[in-house]
Amino acid sequence: MFKDLNVVIGVTGGIAAYKACGIVSYLKSEEANVDVIMTKNACEFITPLTLETLSGNKVITDMFERPDYIDVKHISLARKADLFLIVPATANIIGKVANGIADDMLSTTIMATKAPVIFAPAMNNGMYENPIVQNNLEKLRSYGYKIIEPSIGHLACGYEAKGKLPKSEEIIDYVKVLVKERK
Repeated sequence: MFKDLNVVIGVTGGIAAYKACGIVSYLKSEEANVDVIMTKNACEFITPLTLETLSGNKVITDMFERPDYIDVKHISLARKADLFLIVPATANIIGKVANGIADDMLSTTIMATKAPVIFAPAMNNGMYENPIVQNNLEKLRSYGYKIIEPSIGHLACGYEAKGKLPKSEEIIDYVKVLVKERK
């Protein structure tokens, strides 16, 4: 199902960033081509080396990194993508995209892509329930972006509430349905 599918995974700075590793690994095992963009904050939780090893591709972390050859990376990745998955999606990236802010490699690439974009929010329940975040999620839906609802579970802050990144299997199942619909 994923053979030769070009998937761009955006990893943002939340404790659930480590779960992106399992998703990247699974997609690669299913013969997808996986490129990863990490925000600066994501690099505080996991390293680019981990995702480079799992994806087999250089991880993009800096919008202004000098390339080995001339390539406008956010445009080339935006065009290459058959599917874009943001996991975990923090309130920050949700707010940026919902409001048209493109100030780093991840947000600019999302803005430039024509591929389906799936956000998998993960954050503290207070943040998730905040009316601003809910409004931003609604805006994203109205623009055609897909949202995977967070789970109820034990959050890093110690609460048992909605805001937990769904299990990797649930995210993969969601992606499978979307890929099947597009074929």
